[in-house]
Amino acid sequence: MVPRPNPNSVVQALHTFETHGGILSTSQALRLGIHPRTLYALRDEAKLERMERGLYRLAHSKPLGNPDLVTVALKVPKGVVCLISALAFHRMTTQIPHAVYLAIPANDQAPALQYPPLRLFWYSKAVYENGIVREKQDGTYIRIYSPEKTLADCFKYRNKIGIDVCMEALNLYRRRGRMKMDLIERYAKLCRVERVMRPYLESIL
Repeated sequence: MVPRPNPNSVVQALHTFETHGGILSTSQALRLGIHPRTLYALRDEAKLERMERGLYRLAHSKPLGNPDLVTVALKVPKGVVCLISALAFHRMTTQIPHAVYLAIPANDQAPALQYPPLRLFWYSKAVYENGIVREKQDGTYIRIYSPEKTLADCFKYRNKIGIDVCMEALNLYRRRGRMKMDLIERYAKLCRVERVMRPYLESIL
């Protein structure tokens, strides 16, 4: 029979989860001093629920607003939410992404993730590193491209996502009334789409 964990270790483990937004990966839990026996006992007693392989959250936690992005943020730390998923987060599209659009560094291997489904894009070093912002969602920081960088990325990948999606994003961004043209132009140049974007930008100014 597997010995039950010490009650004090159970209380401490639950407190550790609570102080970290209610969600931890197995590796994070172990680094924070939670014994594997305690972790699996909490799972077996339904005090923790499994979100994905190696990812657990407190069972009594409030429902997550965006569990897919939280899971990806914790399981693929080098990934950056991009394109349609970033547009949806920034409320710059009416599209509903059926996978998480994720940028990863060029030459990196595709992450092994059972769920949610991913649509991967391998970005060159400069394009990958620029324009990343950290947004807090459900107690977890998500790496995502800023609205301005996302616009440039969309035009770069217009043949994959559709020019109509790019135009809708640009128009919804403009309606905010605080267009940051300097940033848009900077990222357009970085993504080598300044000539492509120029007539569209001029048409809405």
